[in-house]
Amino acid sequence: MKVARYTAYGGPETIVLEERPLPVPGPGEVLVRVRATPVTAGDARLRSGKVPRGLGLMLRLVIGWNRPRVAPGWAFAGEVAGLGPGATGFAEGQRVFGLKGFKGGAHAEYLVIPAAGPVLPLPETLGFEEGAAFFFGGLTAAEFLIDRAKLVRGERLLVAGATGAVGGAAVQIARHLGATVAATASPANHALARQLGATEVTDYRKGTPPGPFDVIVDVMGALGWVGARHLLAPGGRLIQITADLPAMLSSAFRPRRGGKSFLTGTSKEDLASMRRLVTLHQSGGYTPVVGQSMPFERLAEAHAIAESFHKPGNLVVTMEDRR
Repeated sequence: MKVARYTAYGGPETIVLEERPLPVPGPGEVLVRVRATPVTAGDARLRSGKVPRGLGLMLRLVIGWNRPRVAPGWAFAGEVAGLGPGATGFAEGQRVFGLKGFKGGAHAEYLVIPAAGPVLPLPETLGFEEGAAFFFGGLTAAEFLIDRAKLVRGERLLVAGATGAVGGAAVQIARHLGATVAATASPANHALARQLGATEVTDYRKGTPPGPFDVIVDVMGALGWVGARHLLAPGGRLIQITADLPAMLSSAFRPRRGGKSFLTGTSKEDLASMRRLVTLHQSGGYTPVVGQSMPFERLAEAHAIAESFHKPGNLVVTMEDRR
């Protein structure tokens, strides 16, 4: 099978494909034949080592000093190709999707994962490409909007950067919750932002729609607390998705400021969160947008696109049927 590997920190050329034997599922494990897998901003950051200010040293201490010692690929969608001894809950040929998480390994034609781990049946309403794209932006948007900002019906939300994986999910979930959504995006993506549920859209280079907003989702950290605070209504909450170390420390030690809140951090990747997102999809509240799809052999090119941080929707690579 073909498997991706990082050779060093650096540009897209540092990710290569190599041939390896098919893995054998052990006790309680599922062998998955991968059909599609996303290439995310997180994948690009791990490969390049280019992370927000203050986090570079921490990254290298955790995943390797000279090269990333994690495997490429965070999520997947595919079919069950085999079951290890004692693995239950799945059947050969069943469509599934799930997460390999921070340690990676989803950028491969086959993978193994615990049957009791972060893997679920793929709903019939989703194709493999949508299944691959499903969790990256959706888990983040759902946790921050529902659990942390506690967005409620009738509130006004601004999504700054509304047509990428996280922003697109935030627009949809917020509309489903009954919020009124305003957005910023590049002019080429204004139609997509409105299609997802935004009622006001401005060019991100020319400023935001007029406030005040009850909640702001700042996807790329372009506004920050200084740029967002005057746009927040009393009791407003700023969610900064991409945050450097100073911003993370600031929000941790001083989350409440003059009756307003500053939220940063990461989202959970557990089964409960995954199942909730599936329920949101089944109730019409969220379907990932696949902006571009390309063959697995063009993975390095996909990394270059992901590293631009301006792709519409989600970017996925698909595996060739070599049976």
